[in-house]
Amino acid sequence: MDELIKLVSQKTGLSEEMSKQAVEVVVRYLKENLPEPIAGRIDDVLSGKGVAGLGDLAQGLGGILGQK
Repeated sequence: MDELIKLVSQKTGLSEEMSKQAVEVVVRYLKENLPEPIAGRIDDVLSGKGVAGLGDLAQGLGGILGQK
């Protein structure tokens, strides 16, 4: 998640603390609103753990977040 926080900070010009708060809000929102099989894996994706079966989703989320 640290990498995502740094990316948000770089792209927005927000401090790392503000970026951390923004990322936490978005992650909480995703966990509450995505279907359970996906929501339950968000922490795995953010921590860099394996995302077997979620490769396309992870790539899609990376695209949304400006990563390729």
